[in-house]
Amino acid sequence: MEPRDDSPILIVDDTPGIREALQKILTKEGFTVFDAEDGEQAVKILQQQSIALLLTDLKMPKIDGAELLKIAKTISSDIEVILITGHGTVEIAVDVMKDGAFDFIQKPFNRMTVLKTVRKALEKRSLVLENRSLHERLRNTQAVEDVIGRSSAMRRVMDLIAQVAPSSATILITGESGSGKEVVAKAIHDASPRRDSNFIKVSCAALPETLLEAELFGYEKGAFTGAIARREGRFELAHGGTLFLDEVGDINPAVQVKLLRVLQSGEFERLGGGKTFKSDVRLIAATNASLKDLVASRRFREDLYYRLNVINIEVPPLRERIDDIPLLANHFLRMYSKKNDKPLEGISPDTMQILLGYGWPGNVRELENTLERAVVLTRSGLIMPADLPQDLIVNAEKVREVSGEERVLSIPIGKIPLRDIEKMVMDETLKQAHGNKNVASRVLGISTRTLYRRIDEE
Repeated sequence: MEPRDDSPILIVDDTPGIREALQKILTKEGFTVFDAEDGEQAVKILQQQSIALLLTDLKMPKIDGAELLKIAKTISSDIEVILITGHGTVEIAVDVMKDGAFDFIQKPFNRMTVLKTVRKALEKRSLVLENRSLHERLRNTQAVEDVIGRSSAMRRVMDLIAQVAPSSATILITGESGSGKEVVAKAIHDASPRRDSNFIKVSCAALPETLLEAELFGYEKGAFTGAIARREGRFELAHGGTLFLDEVGDINPAVQVKLLRVLQSGEFERLGGGKTFKSDVRLIAATNASLKDLVASRRFREDLYYRLNVINIEVPPLRERIDDIPLLANHFLRMYSKKNDKPLEGISPDTMQILLGYGWPGNVRELENTLERAVVLTRSGLIMPADLPQDLIVNAEKVREVSGEERVLSIPIGKIPLRDIEKMVMDETLKQAHGNKNVASRVLGISTRTLYRRIDEE
């Protein structure tokens, strides 16, 4: 971590030699350093300066380190505090850490110990401020619990949401079915200036081709058989807000042309009408298919693809964010316990291990369905393995068995192309999994769809 001008440090010690030694160590590394000879002087500096880190002696006259810690946290809740301890005060320092101190350093100290502790404290503060900033930018997001995860993959997604939400740019959200693309789209809307307007969603795969155009652009009375009255389309209903097109890759070529025109000019006509309408809509599209492949096979317009793909957010599959499984599982447990008026204590450790070991081909949606089922069926205060679907338990056990087997594959370096090496690894893994592609894909860390595609390419 590089020292920054916005991370000033305050050293407080009644011994001039200690202050000078610490100041020399820190200023040499580029830190901005203030110093005080006692707690009273330190309080004045804390009130006048924005201090990121406080290094304070524990034993001082007037105001000791423990009291100064509490005062500093009152003045600035995000300040980090490192205690300086002497002989016989380590136990006291440990107790004081319960009040919010980050760590302590013992006299006599060395340069590396001081710098290591300081950098760790500032890194923690930076992460806390970053997380707080994300929460602040997403404070109006109703779906925030469904989006935020502990994994680095989801932190990247959340960072992108926070970055793109204030803009009006078109977003393309990609990811496997059930991974949470709609939740991400709703989070973008809820964190945007359009949050008070409509969030309109359309499932392009659920509507027949003949109806999709009418749903999007509306129609006039008599436009087609059954059109007994004028109807506004989704673009009109979403005016001033956000229109979410799910499974956009399923749109037929005729509608693709009209959608491209709306993206270019904001204009459209209802079916059976000649009047041109303008709509101020922020468009978010999602797909679990590869639009690039659809463009290559001429099933999707290339110009529309580039119009939609201004900013891409890739939602990771659940198997790539295993750290989030306990968080999500407990979230769904609370949600369905409340919905079914069935208070539960939690999820048993054995059950959680099964959830962590499963490949989740249906992603977050499958996990949600699994927890809803478990809440309904459980007869105890905890979700137990017996409350889970049998095929989930069997699959998780097979993954553990295959992952635990130690088999060696010899590959002569420089003689086999990479593609052939990949094929050899997949073939051997499939053999270990006794042909079970779900288990093999889980062990390989790829989607079942990717495994099928690689096999089909052979």
